[in-house]
Parts: sequence; C-alpha cells; structure tokens
Amino acid sequence: MSLLARLAPHLPYVRRYARALTGDQTTGDNYVRVALEALAAGERQLPAEMTPRVALYHVFHAIWTTTGAQLEDKSGLEGRNDDASRRLMRIAPRSRQAFLLTALEGFTPSEAAQILDADAHDVERLISEAQTDIDAELATDVLIIEDEAIISADIESLVKELGHRVTGTATTHDEAVDAVARHRPGLVLADIQLADGSSGIDAVKDILKRIDVPVIFITAFPERLLTGERPEPTFLITKPFQPETVKAAISQALFFHPSRQKAAA
Repeated sequence: MSLLARLAPHLPYVRRYARALTGDQTTGDNYVRVALEALAAGERQLPAEMTPRVALYHVFHAIWTTTGAQLEDKSGLEGRNDDASRRLMRIAPRSRQAFLLTALEGFTPSEAAQILDADAHDVERLISEAQTDIDAELATDVLIIEDEAIISADIESLVKELGHRVTGTATTHDEAVDAVARHRPGLVLADIQLADGSSGIDAVKDILKRIDVPVIFITAFPERLLTGERPEPTFLITKPFQPETVKAAISQALFFHPSRQKAAA
C-alpha cells in the first residue's frame, strides 16, 4: 500500500488538529502540507512501531516543534496586523496539546505520549493542567444554531455546565441572524445543515458581517470541510460529539480569537 493510501483516511483529522492548535486554517494546513512533503521526500519516516494515524501526528509534531517559526515567517504572518500576528505566533502550551490530542482527536494518553515523545504519566499531568486552565476561562454568552431539538438541548446543557450562558437558540438562517440582532453573543455554535434547508455556514457569514465573534461548526461529515482546498472552518465538532470534545473546541476558539488576545495583552 502506498504512503498516500495509508495516510489518506487520517488527513482531514490531522488538519482539524493543526487548525485547532494554531487557531487558523492557513497556518494549520501549512504545517500539515510541510509534514507530508517531508514524508514524501524521505526527510521524515513514519515510525514502524506506531499505527499510521499515531505516526502521522507524530511526524506533524516533529515539524511543528522544530520548524514552526520558520514556517510562519514564510507564510507572511509578519505582514499582518499586530493582533493577528501575536495570535498566530503564540504556540499553545504542551498541556493544551495533550488535551487536544485526547479530547478532540480521541487518542488515548498512551498514544498521545507517543505523539509527543513523552511519558504517559506526564501526559496525564499535562491534561490535568489544561483542564485547570480551561475551567479558568471567562464565561461568555453563546448562540446555538441547531435544528435538531434534542441535540440543541444537549449542547445547551453542556455549555451551561461549562459555565457559559446560552442567550439564544436558532433553527434557521433567519432566526440566527435575528438572534444576533437581539443579543450579541461571545461565541457561536452552528450546525452546517439547518431545518429549512438553509446553510449554517451562510448564516455565520451573515453574522460575521455584523460582529466579530468566534465560531465553532458542528457536522456529521467533517471530512467535507477539511479538504485544505478552499476557505474552511477552523473549529469543528463531529457528530456524535463527546463533552470533552466540545470543551476543547470552545477553549481553543475563545483562546485564539483576536478579542481574547487583546484582553490578555
């Protein structure tokens, strides 16, 4: 089996991880591209003792930790405004990497330890540290755009458990836009397909014309939005979702959004 055939099923998900880690589609996809180029050129090898998926993430992290600054310089980040540059150049702490690998990507602590070249006990400690940081996140107002009542209720309950406030729910494009007009949210959780056949992506585009707000998309088919071939969402939650996955995505979206960085500066 060719290298590409072995890795193809895992590429959409390593892109998801890279985007969550960097807070940006272009930057995250760039790291993945360079990792694949290094593998194709023989500059990096998939460790034989690892599964293909674990090995791919391991190679990605090797690229991320050894050449990150150079890649960002080459992608022209220094030409952007100061807030965006600081946001994109700020590498997530190792504890956040461990949390994302286990909560967002579903790796076991043992697998995450292989990816990070760490001891499994260290990974457990890193995850605990990340959890503490996440629990300390400032609460925000959340708008939920979801046409399935049960899923919407589950998300609302989870968001409240995390300490946030749900200030609106919507099942269609128009309801979503109206909800934002009534109350400005600090975060939007949006399904891709809505009840009236409209698109959650279109609703978000119209919302972003009015306000600057972090957005997390929810979809049963993440591979359709993680191709690396067009402008795509940075933060995705896959249906059916786990509470830890939602927590990880919310933390990353709030952490990397420009308004969050300004407040922390």
